[in-house]
Amino acid sequence: MNYHRRRGHFRHYTGFRLCRGRARSTLSRIVERPFKQFMTEPVEAPDPLHVIREALGLVELPRLLFRFPELARQPRGNGQPVLILPGYGAGDLSTAILKGYLRLLGYRARGWGLGRNTGNAPQLLPPILKRVAFLGRKGSQKVNLIGWSFGGYLARELARERPDLIGHVITLGTPVVGGPKYTIVARTFRRRGIDIDAIAAEIELRNRILLSTPVTAIYSRSDAVVAWQACIDRNAANVEHIEVRTTHLGFGFSPEVYKIIAQRLAPNRAPVQLVDPSATPVVTDLQLQPSTVALNVSPDYAGVKDKP
Repeated sequence: MNYHRRRGHFRHYTGFRLCRGRARSTLSRIVERPFKQFMTEPVEAPDPLHVIREALGLVELPRLLFRFPELARQPRGNGQPVLILPGYGAGDLSTAILKGYLRLLGYRARGWGLGRNTGNAPQLLPPILKRVAFLGRKGSQKVNLIGWSFGGYLARELARERPDLIGHVITLGTPVVGGPKYTIVARTFRRRGIDIDAIAAEIELRNRILLSTPVTAIYSRSDAVVAWQACIDRNAANVEHIEVRTTHLGFGFSPEVYKIIAQRLAPNRAPVQLVDPSATPVVTDLQLQPSTVALNVSPDYAGVKDKP
């Protein structure tokens, strides 16, 4: 397999050219454990034999029903826009319960409306950005993003490039280090000849472009799909890491995760307003720099609908 093919694979994942930036020594705030302890933790891809543990995530559904009265009493929203991005291979059906819960609390929660998540970042980022711009202009507010697994990677990259449109990012079991290198698909990618080390190197360069948007990173040591250590952002200073006890599948149904999301989106944190809604650039002006792809949509949002 030639180098060009390998390059194509990791650009397919990241959606960006190599970006060189100066690394900073500022460390993320770690919840419950000192940062130095994370530094000593070895990072390895989860053993595929342990994936059977993900079946325990189904236990979260009855727990969610049992704790619904408590969840219904969480701080309510006042119409803030929230866009939920599913994980690799999943679609809006996987996030339907979370979307319904946030709507119950008063948020204008929407699915991404792009069908199954193919993992093709260059193809997915432009339409997601278009949807973010539409939701933001409609409510004159920045949009909060919730991303599950690879969906969280997409959310972070959108916030990295367009912080003027994103108010808060919440990631659920998202690998911010190494991309697929520390996930259950690592061995499969290697067998296919994909250079996952090249992917990891490019993502590391991307991470040196620090996030200015607040991020809440929720992770679990019981995750059998993504190594929990890969969910720790060691670069950005405004990332809050919160550990929960659930599986990768359980992130989308865990009552603890729902409670954290509700509290982090709470209106008392003051929804971030767009500086001047009338000055917000039309979608054709929205560019993901230095993305390898550009948007090609009408400035009058022709064909753009506020999907449920």
